Amino acid sequence: MAAGDYTAKNITVLEGLEAVRKRPGMYIGGVGTSGLNHLVYEIVDNAVDEHLAGYCTHISVTLEADGSVMVGDNGRGIPVDRHKTGISAERVVFTTLHAGGKFDNEAYKTAGGLHGVGSSVVNALSTWLEVKVFKGGYIHYDRYEQGKPVIELKNGLLPKLGRTDATGTVIRFSPDPEIFTKTYFTAAMIRNRLHETAYLNPGLTLEFHNRRAGEEEDVVFCEEEGITAYIRELNKGKTPVHEPVLVHGVSDGIDVTVAFQFVDLFEEKVLGYCNNIFTSEGGTHITGFKTRFTGIINNYARELGILKDKDDNFTGADTRCGMTAIVVIKHHDPVFEGQTKTKLGNADAAKAVAAVTGEQLELFFDKNLETLKSVIGCAEKSAKIRKAEAKVKSNLLTKSKFSFDGNGKLANCESRDAAKCEIFIVEGDSAGGSAKMARNRRYQAILPIRGKILNVEKASIDKVLGNAEIKTMIQAFGCGFSEGYGNNFDITKLRYDKIIIMTDADVDGSHIDTLLLTFFYRFMPELISEGHVYLAQPPLYQAVPSRGPKEYLYDDAALEKYRKTHKNFTLQRYKGLGEMDQEQLWETTMNPESRILKRVDIEDFYLANQVTDLLMGSDVEPRRDYIHTHAHEAELDAWA
Repeated sequence: MAAGDYTAKNITVLEGLEAVRKRPGMYIGGVGTSGLNHLVYEIVDNAVDEHLAGYCTHISVTLEADGSVMVGDNGRGIPVDRHKTGISAERVVFTTLHAGGKFDNEAYKTAGGLHGVGSSVVNALSTWLEVKVFKGGYIHYDRYEQGKPVIELKNGLLPKLGRTDATGTVIRFSPDPEIFTKTYFTAAMIRNRLHETAYLNPGLTLEFHNRRAGEEEDVVFCEEEGITAYIRELNKGKTPVHEPVLVHGVSDGIDVTVAFQFVDLFEEKVLGYCNNIFTSEGGTHITGFKTRFTGIINNYARELGILKDKDDNFTGADTRCGMTAIVVIKHHDPVFEGQTKTKLGNADAAKAVAAVTGEQLELFFDKNLETLKSVIGCAEKSAKIRKAEAKVKSNLLTKSKFSFDGNGKLANCESRDAAKCEIFIVEGDSAGGSAKMARNRRYQAILPIRGKILNVEKASIDKVLGNAEIKTMIQAFGCGFSEGYGNNFDITKLRYDKIIIMTDADVDGSHIDTLLLTFFYRFMPELISEGHVYLAQPPLYQAVPSRGPKEYLYDDAALEKYRKTHKNFTLQRYKGLGEMDQEQLWETTMNPESRILKRVDIEDFYLANQVTDLLMGSDVEPRRDYIHTHAHEAELDAWA
C-alpha cells in the first residue's frame, strides 16, 4: 500500500470497553484529578438513583488505605439473574456500554445516569473492580481486571459468597495508573459532593470514611431541611436580607423545588440541579427561573408604586442582585450536554420551572409583603449603582488603544490573532522590564502591575472599578466583566488565548497570584472555566557544576535530588524575576518550548466558592481556624 493511501485497512473497530480505555476523556472529561474523582461520582450517582426510586436510604463511601475506594448502598441490589444474553445482568451492566435500567422508565422514573455507561466506564478505567450484590438472601460476587471479568460463571450466574438478609450493592475499585496521571482521590472534593447530595435528598444518609494514613476521618451527612439548609450554608458569614424562601410544585410531570435568599452584597449565585446532577453551565431550568422571577419582581414593583410609569423595568441582573438560589428539578427524560452533564437542554424544563415559580412565588409574596419589599429593595439598590456606573463601564469597555511602555502600562504584542497571543501579568518595574526584553514581541504581551491589587472579595463594586490595575486588565483583555448587577462579559472578544500570571516564587508572589485569581473568579469566571488562565513556574535556583551544563531547579525537592548526584557546584537562588537576565527569563519561564505552566481549573464550584469566601472575605475568625487546621499541609520555603 502506497504511503498516503487511506483504505479499509485503516479502519479500526474497538470492541467492548476498549473505546473507553482508548478515549477516556470522552466519558469522564479527562484523566486528571477531575476525571479520577468522577469515577466515584458515577457509582454514587447510581446509588442515589436507587434513592430517587424509593429504595435506598443509606450510602457509604470509603477511601481505603491501599488507594482503592468502596461505595456501598442499601438499595435493591443490581439484578443478578440471567439476562437474555445468557449471563448475569450484573456482568452485562459492568461490561457493556449503554446497558442499564434507566431507559424504559419502569425501574427508574427519574435518574441522573441516563446513558448506561457509568458502571462500565468505571470498570474499564480500573486496575481491578469487585462487586458484591446483596440480593435474594445471598451475597453474589464478581471481579474484573482492567474491565475484563476474571470470575467464571456457572450457568451464566455469579458465584455466591454466603447468605444475607441485607439488600444493596458494594463496589470497590482501584483506578488504573496506566490511564490516570495520578490515582490519589481528592478527599475534600468527594466529601463535599456527598454533602451536596445530602442537601438535595432530605432523609438520605451519606457516610464518608477516609482510611488513608494521616487522613483518618468519619463524617455522616443527613440534611432534613434539604436545599433550605444548603442556602444557609452558602450564605454563612454574610448578612441575610430575609429568611430563606422555599417553593415546590409539579408541572407537566416535572417536579420543581426552588430555594432562595438575598444577602446584603452585590453578587448573584444561582445553582441548578437535574436529577441530582449539578449543571455547572446552567440550562433551561435556570433560564425559566430567572425569566419568571424578573417578571414577578417588576410586576410587584409597579403594583406597589416603586416603579413609576416613566421608569424602566429592573433588569434581570437587578432583580437577582444579592440572590443565592438553588433550582432543583426531577425530570423523567432529561437531555444533558455530554456524559459529564454540565448543561440541561429540555425546553419543557424552562416552562415547568417558570410555571411553578410564578404560581408559588405569587402566593408567597402575597402573604409575606415585608420579604417582597426587601427583595425589591435589593433590585432598587442595584439599579441605582448600575446607572451611576454606566459611564465608567462605557469607558472601560470601549477603550481599545493601549500604550506600549508608558507608565507601566501594557506592552502589547504585534499579532492580533487571539488564538496565538498570550499576555503575561508581572509585578513591578524590574520584572516588567526583564519580561519586555525577553519576550517574543510577535505573540507575547506584557502587563506590569504595581504591587498587590485590590482584594475584590472585601471591596465594593465602585472601588473595584475605580482600581487602576483592575481597569487596565479589563481594558487589555477586551472581553468586559461580570458582576452582581450586570453581565458585560463576552468571551469571544478575549484578545489573548493565554493569560499567564508571572510572579516571584515567594510569599508576596503567592499573595499576588491569589488576589488576581480572586478577581478573575469573581468578575471573569469564564476565563478560568474555559482554560485561559495559567500560572508561570519560574525556577528557584540555577546550579552550575564544576563540570557539565548548568541546570535550573524549580523547587527544593529538585535541589535535594541534585545534591545527591553533584558534589561541587555553585548555586544561585533567584529571589525574584528581576534578578534574571532576559535570556534566563526567556529560557526558563517564557519560551513555549521549554517553560512550565500550570493551568488554573475549578473542579468543584461549591468548594471553590466556599474557600474563596473563607480565605479572602472579611470574617477573620473562620480564616484563622482554617489556617490552624491546615498548617501541617503547607509547603515551607527552606530558605525563608
